[in-house]
Amino acid sequence: MSGQHEGKKGKALRGRAGRMKGGRGSGRASTGAVRLWGRHAVEAALKNPERRHRKLWATREGVASLDGELPADFPLEWAAPADLARLVAREAPHQGLVLDCDALEDVFLDEVLDGDPARPIVVLDQVTDPHNVGAILRSAAAFNAAAIVTQDRHAPPESGTLAKSASGALEVVPWVRVVNLARALDELAEAGYWRIGLDGDGKATLAEALPAGPVALVLGAEGEGMRHNIVQHCDTIARLPIASAIESLNVSNAAAISLYAIATRD
Repeated sequence: MSGQHEGKKGKALRGRAGRMKGGRGSGRASTGAVRLWGRHAVEAALKNPERRHRKLWATREGVASLDGELPADFPLEWAAPADLARLVAREAPHQGLVLDCDALEDVFLDEVLDGDPARPIVVLDQVTDPHNVGAILRSAAAFNAAAIVTQDRHAPPESGTLAKSASGALEVVPWVRVVNLARALDELAEAGYWRIGLDGDGKATLAEALPAGPVALVLGAEGEGMRHNIVQHCDTIARLPIASAIESLNVSNAAAISLYAIATRD
C-alpha cells in the first residue's frame, strides 16, 4: 500500500482523469468530501493514487487488517468501535475503519472510448439506489467492464453506502457521469458499440442479441425500466431467459448475469 494522501496529477489510473477531450459525454465534476467505511472500500481507496485522503479513524485491529502499512505521516486517529459507529450510517459495518477523502475527479466518455473496445460499457438509466449502483460496479470490475455511464442528475453520488456495496470497485472502475444520456449513447454508436437494452419484453434473448464486437449494455431503473427516449437510442432490446415464476430480476443481478454472458460469449 502506498498510503499516499496527495492525489497524483497527470496520467490516470485505468483511464480515470479530469480532462476533457472534445467535450463528448462530459458530466459534472464531483466535489466535496466523501466518508468511506469497511475494509474493502477503505483499503481500495488507500491504494488508489487518484484519491486525496483527509483522515482515517481506525481501531488497531482495523489497521492490522489492511494489506500494507500506512506511512508514518498519514493522518490517522485511533478510535474505539463505538466512536466509529457514530461517524457512519446507523448500523453500518465499519469493520474498524472510517476514511474521510475527497471525491474522485470526473471521468469523460472520450477517455473510456480510447480504451479496449472488447471490454463492455454499462449504461444505467436512472438507477438511483446506491446499493444497486455499488453492486453493479462490483460486477463491472469482476467481468472486466471498461466503465459505467450514468446521467448525472439521476444517479447517486459517491458515498460510504455505495462504496461498501461496491467492495472496492468504486476505485477501479471508471464512472462516467454525463449531462445527456441519449447523446452519450449516440457517441457509443459512433465509436462502434452495439447498444443492447435489457428488458423483459425483448423479443430476443441476450445470447441471441450479442454481437461479436463492442457492446454497450443499457439497463433501466427497477419497476419503470428504461425511458422511451433511451429505448429509441438502443440498437436492440433483449431479455434474460428467466422462469415464468419470477417476473423480473433486481437490476444489479441482471447486470451481473449479462456481464457474465458478454464475458463468456463465443
